[in-house]
Amino acid sequence: MARETSRDRRERVAQMQAAQKKSERRRLFIVIGACIAVIAIIGGAVAWAIVGEQNKKAEALQSISGDVAAASCDPVTDDAASGSSDHVGPGTNKADVTKIQYSTVPPSSGQHFAVPAVDKRRVYTVADAPRIETLVHNLEHGYTILWYDRSVEKEQAASFEALATRINAIKESANKFIISPWDPAYGAFPAGKKYALSHWSADYDQASGKVANQKGHRQLCGGLNTAVVEDFVKAHPWSSAPEPGAA
Repeated sequence: MARETSRDRRERVAQMQAAQKKSERRRLFIVIGACIAVIAIIGGAVAWAIVGEQNKKAEALQSISGDVAAASCDPVTDDAASGSSDHVGPGTNKADVTKIQYSTVPPSSGQHFAVPAVDKRRVYTVADAPRIETLVHNLEHGYTILWYDRSVEKEQAASFEALATRINAIKESANKFIISPWDPAYGAFPAGKKYALSHWSADYDQASGKVANQKGHRQLCGGLNTAVVEDFVKAHPWSSAPEPGAA
């Protein structure tokens, strides 16, 4: 057997190193390919989920976008407004006031707790809804509230989310539209009515800070309809309020 020379050893080592590098490149390509495949799968799943969620919202919105007459809505009523900046309850000099009996169902103005609901929630359930007195403060800040009878909470959950997203996107709302359950301890909705919209309007002079011509606005309906809500919010935008600049 011929004796291996130094040159032979160098060539053999070089061949082994080249083979090892080739194997490493192959493994790297396999890993990269696997990563790309995983990313593609995840991306596809996310896109599918987003499309699915959008489709669900579209379907939910479609379910409440039928004939306006079928919603059995009363004409919008205008109420005398009062209670601007009249804070009661915790943190005020009227701390013993824990509940207000409003003159209308639901209220469109009135005394209220000192702190409004300022979280990012736009749809509340019976389990987590703010107090009525808290949400009246939101009305003072230009919010429109859609109150609903507790009996429809589960069946309309998807529609509420879709509706809140749509209405909060229009300029007249400016993300100041809340959907919350009505508390019957403050009075019952009229027979056959399951939904009620309310807004507290006023002429606000930004230069002087003066408020004039305050009114409350309400509309009660037997059914839920997107067009009805849109029309109400457009007729009573966030800017028409005693304190429109507040959160």
